[in-house]
Amino acid sequence: MSLLYGLQSTRRNRFLSGVNNLANRRQWTPPASCPLAPKLRAVNAYWGLNTVSRCHSVTLLPRNFLFCRTLNNKKPRCLSSAQSKELGVLTYRCTVRGDSVLRQGARKVAGVPALAASCSPSCPAIKEARSFRTSARVQAAPVPLLLLILKPVQKLLAIIVGRGIRKWWQALPPNKKELFKDSVRKNKWRLLLGLSAFGLLFVVFYFTHLEVSPVTGRSKLLLVGKEHFRLLSDLEYEVWMEEFKNDLLPERDPRYLTVKEMVYHLTQCNRDVPGISETNWVVHVVDSSAVNAFVLPNGQVFIFTGLLNSVTDVHQLSFLLGHEIAHAVLGHAAEKASLVHLLDFLGMIFLTMIWAICPRDSLAVLGQWIQSKLQEYMFDRPYSRTLEAEADKVGLQLAAKACADVRASSVFWQQMEFSESLHGYPKLPEWLSTHPSHGNRAEYLDRLIPQALKLREVCNCPPLSGPDPRLLFRLTVKRFLEDSEKEDLNITVKKQKTDALPIQKQEQIPLTYVLEKRTAG
Repeated sequence: MSLLYGLQSTRRNRFLSGVNNLANRRQWTPPASCPLAPKLRAVNAYWGLNTVSRCHSVTLLPRNFLFCRTLNNKKPRCLSSAQSKELGVLTYRCTVRGDSVLRQGARKVAGVPALAASCSPSCPAIKEARSFRTSARVQAAPVPLLLLILKPVQKLLAIIVGRGIRKWWQALPPNKKELFKDSVRKNKWRLLLGLSAFGLLFVVFYFTHLEVSPVTGRSKLLLVGKEHFRLLSDLEYEVWMEEFKNDLLPERDPRYLTVKEMVYHLTQCNRDVPGISETNWVVHVVDSSAVNAFVLPNGQVFIFTGLLNSVTDVHQLSFLLGHEIAHAVLGHAAEKASLVHLLDFLGMIFLTMIWAICPRDSLAVLGQWIQSKLQEYMFDRPYSRTLEAEADKVGLQLAAKACADVRASSVFWQQMEFSESLHGYPKLPEWLSTHPSHGNRAEYLDRLIPQALKLREVCNCPPLSGPDPRLLFRLTVKRFLEDSEKEDLNITVKKQKTDALPIQKQEQIPLTYVLEKRTAG
């Protein structure tokens, strides 16, 4: 959802003009020692906010990027052939220096994570993505098709076995039940030894299937081989392409070109990160109002135009693309699928016990529902929130190495939170969601931003000369709320005057007439 969806046009214009005025207080000017290339190439990007009418320059991605916002072709030099009368166009110009701008290598900085210990030796400016294979025109990837097929079969088998055990026990005569209980008591140590052996095998199986992530150093469970999971990702890619075949933007669309250039720039600036240079990244932009983006493990990037409408600038988009690329690089889809598969196996044992112990099918169904909800809210969703937080951290580092303004990352989630409050959406507890709440994500990113800023320095990125976007957002929201209160107060006063108007038009009784009446009385 866009931050400004649902607002009246006057309020929206006032909100955006506040952002523009605050940003214009400190404009960035390129240093005098920076030689500009004789030929500038414009790359056009879709801009979802259409009320800013003044051009201004700010620091963007590396190599002295300048960008300018305009509306309705008021600044012809800022527009390309893809002009629109209804939508503003964001155009940034890239100037490439000589060999002097190449990265000088990494130097250790205290407090910077292991991923940030090195920078790509040559992070080129945004240029034509020659290594990309482009297309013709839900959060990270969902559970693979194989697990979706096996999951109901496992549950059905557990229900049949558990219900069969219960029927067998109910059909036994009382004397055989006693004999069975006596046999269990006599062989309790053997049974305990068998259960212990099974538990030991399970522990050995778990620890032998742990792998250490080369990016974060965290141990994770992997039950599905990477090559096998990549094949499943290819099948999933075909399903998504079939679903979106009529909604994919053409390759010449400015929005498609912008996403393509930014993905290429992110991957080129992070070629030292394991898994990025080995993957063939392919961009697909879906014309949909959904605020969503995801990257499949095989490098297929899907981003929706609804998300492009929701971001304020390319810095936010750079962070979001880094977040989704981090999901693919870290193997979160395979990790989540492995966890689900393991929990389904353990759940099958508990489900068999539930259907075997419960005396009636109705109680067994209730117990099965409770067991599934406990598994979902105690394991599935908390683990998913952990993976999202890790992708936020790594995605912020990827954006920092690409010299984006990492301070804009937390502003995006503040915008989403502010938008939901304007729409009046109920604020659900975080434990009910698979993602952290917008407010908590913004606070978490604020704690990581100092390290990301140090990483920008390590990678010899241009200094951030513009005002802090977090401060701009807070000031703009404050002004917007104050203006809204004044506007609501004026509306209330006008309404009161309108209601009192008929009373003012009534004829008043003259004072002399009242005195004459009293004298006559």
